[in-house]
Amino acid sequence: MADMKTIGFVGTGAIAEAMVHGLLAEPAHVSKVYVSPRNADIAARLAAKFDDVTVAADNQTVVDHCDIVVLAIRPQIAEEVIRALRFRNEQRIVSVIATMERQNLLDWIRAEIDLVQAIPLPFVADRRGVTAICPPNPEIAALFDTLGTAVQCESRKEYDLLAAASAMMSTFFGVMEWTTDWLENNGLDRSKGQAYIAPLFESLALRANEGHVHSFHTLSEEFATKGGLNEQVLSDFETKGGHATLVSALDRVLARIEGRSTDI
Repeated sequence: MADMKTIGFVGTGAIAEAMVHGLLAEPAHVSKVYVSPRNADIAARLAAKFDDVTVAADNQTVVDHCDIVVLAIRPQIAEEVIRALRFRNEQRIVSVIATMERQNLLDWIRAEIDLVQAIPLPFVADRRGVTAICPPNPEIAALFDTLGTAVQCESRKEYDLLAAASAMMSTFFGVMEWTTDWLENNGLDRSKGQAYIAPLFESLALRANEGHVHSFHTLSEEFATKGGLNEQVLSDFETKGGHATLVSALDRVLARIEGRSTDI
């Protein structure tokens, strides 16, 4: 435990809660966690579950006690909250604030610190999350590797592209819902449809994550037998607007992340 770090969260929302759960799961990756009192319910819940969680009196107490500080506040209040804090030179700061410019954060922090931006997803609670971080940082990458997998981005462009890709999550579940709707509309009990579709998609994701897989295209060909049913659905999706709609949606998300017009 001697070399383990103390981590603090300024802002205690859903992502902060998920990270705390992942970091303190056995074996714990950090020795102590401080959380701000802003969301009293979540803070109290974490303190009740984990002996190593302390609810700080205020945000400055979090900063004062921690080696690593995670900024997990809403973009609308970020400047007000961050400017009020006094950070130590060489302190490690991780920002999980969505769509926030790095230079703005540095201007508000006003200290010589290591700043890493990250996009953790809720699955970090189970140590199964994939997290994009920028710029590369071995210590912060190790932290997120504990929570699943860290992808270290060499540039803000890479980071923004992965942020755009993460906007696919709701659509993933949407496809599952639409397929279940179709099954139900054609006479299958909804509970049976859900019991079939969820494991099917899980198995496909596990297959895609195997180390020897070279590309998603290879998998698509593997599962699309020539003249078969999978090939038929893929062909319909590609030729009847599905592919183009997906690309357009991702282009518009990236434009929004980069602060450009989404009228494309």
